[in-house]
Amino acid sequence: MSGRPPRQEEGGDSAKLRHKDELSRKIKEQKVVVDELSNLKKNRKVYRQQPNSNIFFLVDRTETLSQCKNTLDELKKAHQEMENSEKTKIKK
Repeated sequence: MSGRPPRQEEGGDSAKLRHKDELSRKIKEQKVVVDELSNLKKNRKVYRQQPNSNIFFLVDRTETLSQCKNTLDELKKAHQEMENSEKTKIKK
């Protein structure tokens, strides 16, 4: 037990806030990955970890960079949509 009293929050506000924080964290992580891949020398090898495993496979650096940029764009888009929906709620 943490010793803190349970917080009472309205509806799904707490869940939305956690989701927004998680999205922000993922965006930061993805920015680091894109930056690291962008700054690698051309001859460096890149490996991708298999999900839920300790196995890594050699992957194409430029293809992986492209996929990571697309993922970053999708995360940013989702974050922006969330921001816009919050602004719309406030205006109503």
